[in-house]
Amino acid sequence: MSASSFNQADIISTVEFNYSGELLATGDKGGRVVIFQREQESKNRPHSRGEYNVYSTFQSHEPEFDYLKSLEIEEKINKIRWLPQQNAAHSLLSTNDKTIKLWKISQRDKRAEGYNLKDEDGRLRDPFRITSLRVPVLLPMDRMVEASPRRIFANAHTYHINSISVNSDHETYLSADDLRVNLWHLEITDRSFNIVDIKPANMEELTEVITAAECHPHQCNVFVYSSSKGTIRLCDMRAAALCDRQSKFFEEPEDPSSRSFFSEIISSISDVKFSHSGRYMMTRDYLSVKVWDLNMENRPVETYQVHEYLRSKLCSLYENDCIFDKFECCWNGADSAIMTGSYNNFFRMFDRNTRRDVTLEASRENSKPRAILKARKVSTGGKRKKDEISVDSLDFNKKILHTAWHPKENVIAVAATNNLYIFQDKIN
Repeated sequence: MSASSFNQADIISTVEFNYSGELLATGDKGGRVVIFQREQESKNRPHSRGEYNVYSTFQSHEPEFDYLKSLEIEEKINKIRWLPQQNAAHSLLSTNDKTIKLWKISQRDKRAEGYNLKDEDGRLRDPFRITSLRVPVLLPMDRMVEASPRRIFANAHTYHINSISVNSDHETYLSADDLRVNLWHLEITDRSFNIVDIKPANMEELTEVITAAECHPHQCNVFVYSSSKGTIRLCDMRAAALCDRQSKFFEEPEDPSSRSFFSEIISSISDVKFSHSGRYMMTRDYLSVKVWDLNMENRPVETYQVHEYLRSKLCSLYENDCIFDKFECCWNGADSAIMTGSYNNFFRMFDRNTRRDVTLEASRENSKPRAILKARKVSTGGKRKKDEISVDSLDFNKKILHTAWHPKENVIAVAATNNLYIFQDKIN
């Protein structure tokens, strides 16, 4: 499918499993959120377990216009983050460039019948005509799923929001834009605390921007943010109200022999994610994924090359703006494997224990139900083997920026432009 033959509003811009993995949410450029629910296994369809079907679709954000700055505010959903489930309903945060919304998703599949004080059509009955007492009963009805906006957190970001992250206390969350990180309480919409501000007094002295931020999975006072200079700062909110001085500063010294015009651009970090254990964090830059031990700041403990064969192509990737693409990365539930996207609808998986890696493709051709994905290989010149694809024939319009891994099982969600692919481990 060529980029021109589908609606731009359908391009998926974020993918996120909830805490149990039973629900999967996607956001798109048109401001919509689509939630998929995993089907329960039934006796007559034993293989149906694992299939995700549409559960709810709603318009989260609308396009707006900032009249003061004469700026259009896109409706595109930048990030979705689920909240831990407290009751029968589900809650999630979604954000565009400026406004964060808390949505409640609830379902009704039963209705009450047999009231004493009103008839079946809802009209009140005359109390003097009531001669017997009835016990109302719950009857099944077609499932209705409703999404309602519970809170709107607005007017706190001058620049575009790139991250939201729910804290482990489940009461607060942070949001980050290019120059600031704010801390919110989920119950309070009219104020937030600014915890990081890297805006210089003179904007001409601006040398770096914040690219991503995330709360620690277990310590509610710790968070990290990454920068366009390839550095990560870990901050402790107990140390000071304004975390301008980081507690830890992670940076890998650059190899002077490989320095080029593009070094600074490709070292910019597009995503940072804590491991579920909270001991490691992973960062994604343009060509690689790095795993850092939080106890060691001077270099990563693991580095994985995502598409090293593009190093010789940086010039043309700069000209077509692909060099500024922001790829995300994710951990599996056990922190033993990591996944991130590439071009040509390829995505990469790395096993941290065996150091084995694989390139897989998310495309219409190989996504027949229960078809097994074949590993793909890219040849970088010389003789090309039969099943290899040449680096010159990669399609840079087909990029996988957003992926998600089920928190407990080997089920992954991969967004390829306007298509969502869900793959799972082969079931014998």
